[in-house]
Amino acid sequence: VQRRERMLSKAYDECERITSLYAKTFALGTSFLSAEKRTAVRAIYVWCRRTDDLVDGPRVEQRCESLRFVLEEWERRLEEIFDGKARDALDLALVDTVARFPSMDIEPFRDMIAGMLMDVEKDRYDTFDELYLYCYRVAGTVGLMTLPVMGSYDGSMEMLARAREPALSLGVALQLTNILRDVGEDRLRGRIYLPREDLERFNYSEKDLMNCVLDSRYRELMKFQIARARMYFEKAEQGVELLHNDAKLPVRASMDMYRKILDVIEDNGYDNFNKRAYVSKNEKLRMLPMSYILSRPKDSLISQLAARFRV
Repeated sequence: VQRRERMLSKAYDECERITSLYAKTFALGTSFLSAEKRTAVRAIYVWCRRTDDLVDGPRVEQRCESLRFVLEEWERRLEEIFDGKARDALDLALVDTVARFPSMDIEPFRDMIAGMLMDVEKDRYDTFDELYLYCYRVAGTVGLMTLPVMGSYDGSMEMLARAREPALSLGVALQLTNILRDVGEDRLRGRIYLPREDLERFNYSEKDLMNCVLDSRYRELMKFQIARARMYFEKAEQGVELLHNDAKLPVRASMDMYRKILDVIEDNGYDNFNKRAYVSKNEKLRMLPMSYILSRPKDSLISQLAARFRV
């Protein structure tokens, strides 16, 4: 037992290190969780990171069929985790998390694996409906994975069920923001996540995008995409008040910090070909007081004043 506890402690420490290294905004926002919940969301993040690495790491050049086999094996390993079996220390952290939060569901984890396969099979999306499915699988699932850890404000499963749609919307909003931030980088990899129907709506072609044409058509296209991402952030906001008190600030802060990326894209003149939209740590820290205020109950005077005068 003592050996297992030592291994588990080291595993959670490694999850903390990986999260802080690769997901700075997520790490800062969720640092306000209780230790019990913080270690759990770190373990979930690391599983998601390892899943993503299966298709973004060295194996990305492999044939799709080979990657399909790798992902099938990863899903079998996931089932073992939910059965309480770990193949390595990082698996052990998630095994422990599932044991501590038994209402966690395996389906969002399976859906994320399916999303990784989409990333291998597709480099274009014809409609937003297609893109939405991708966003759900690779990011909306994270909201559903972590929701049982966050908990509801009254501790009921009914309230937790009401928070599912906002949690899913937050994941979609984050992924849409990633897509807009990374248009230039994805272009270099031959990938276009912006739906073809949206390009056509603004008479902007794939060739224009590949040539980094930044004109009025592209700016209007970006305004449209940013408005859509903000709509999903607004849907996600509605779920903050449903969460347990100790989860409200972490979720609100993470949401506000990430949403700021959209403002930076605007400030950069919508040039996400040459300028990476970046929010510094100091800027994130300056946002925390407002996030704290907005995470308070909506009927409190300070929240009402903050919502009215927020820029």
